[in-house]
Amino acid sequence: MKKLEISFSPHIASPVDTRYMMTGVIKALVPVIIASIYFFRWRAVSVILTSVVASVLTEYAMQKLRHRKICINDHSAVVTGLLLALVLPPTIPLWMVFLGGVFAIGMGKELFGGLGHNIFNPALLARAFLMAAFPAALTTWVEPFTLDAVTTATPLGLAKFSHVAAPYADLFFGNVSGSLGETSALAILAGFVYLLYKRIIDYRTPVAYAVTLAVFSGSMHLILPDNVFSPLFYLLSGGFLIGSVFMATDPVTSPVTKKGRWIYGIICGFVTMTIRIWGGLPEGVMYSILFMNAFTPVINRITKPKRYGTGKQK
Repeated sequence: MKKLEISFSPHIASPVDTRYMMTGVIKALVPVIIASIYFFRWRAVSVILTSVVASVLTEYAMQKLRHRKICINDHSAVVTGLLLALVLPPTIPLWMVFLGGVFAIGMGKELFGGLGHNIFNPALLARAFLMAAFPAALTTWVEPFTLDAVTTATPLGLAKFSHVAAPYADLFFGNVSGSLGETSALAILAGFVYLLYKRIIDYRTPVAYAVTLAVFSGSMHLILPDNVFSPLFYLLSGGFLIGSVFMATDPVTSPVTKKGRWIYGIICGFVTMTIRIWGGLPEGVMYSILFMNAFTPVINRITKPKRYGTGKQK
């Protein structure tokens, strides 16, 4: 005999939960992971494994110590570990990677109360910490397929300081120096298509980010005589693609309203290009997203739609 279940409305059944979304992100990252291993070989494998292990162990330990429910099965710690690894250089010492994973979960997530309560993207917050603590290690790059210690500059570094542009084909397929997961535009776009198909992310933030970046860089291309680089170069170079697809769309630290996502992406684009053109660093994606994470509650508040019947009566 079947039991009659009585529950409150709304009576909506959906397979979309935290584990479903995190598993989808992991699947979307598979092409990026494969590309990073193809171009950077054992360096990529060791950095990715170290980051994931550190993130999962830290989440387990902190939840155990605080007598909270163990939630490592939702795979959110795995996603944080993967994203952190993919925005790190291949040559970074593994103990720094482990420290970054501990910081991402401990300070960027659990300190705020766990998943859903964190203000900043944990992976980017950990990278910012490592950048401040170990700037030399975070700005040391190697050419793809190179297993020795010969260093080079990223395409954005060459463009900013040497006025040399990398070939578009190399930028698209990934045969350039950079962080593990940012070099191959093709791999990131494949993950982007998958996330859109599964409706795990919303298109508004990445599109607003990309359009703003293109318009801003195109304007500077016409105004500044020494800026000879096209919008396509800025879209394919650096951490823009992985940041706009996997970081700026984080459901916890990005706006929940449709209008808010447009605003969020537009300002991210402005901040990124401001740093890239006039800042002391060649890249600005990390700082732009962390900056806008802080304003997400404000954006949600000012773009919250009014409920029917709650407006002022004349």
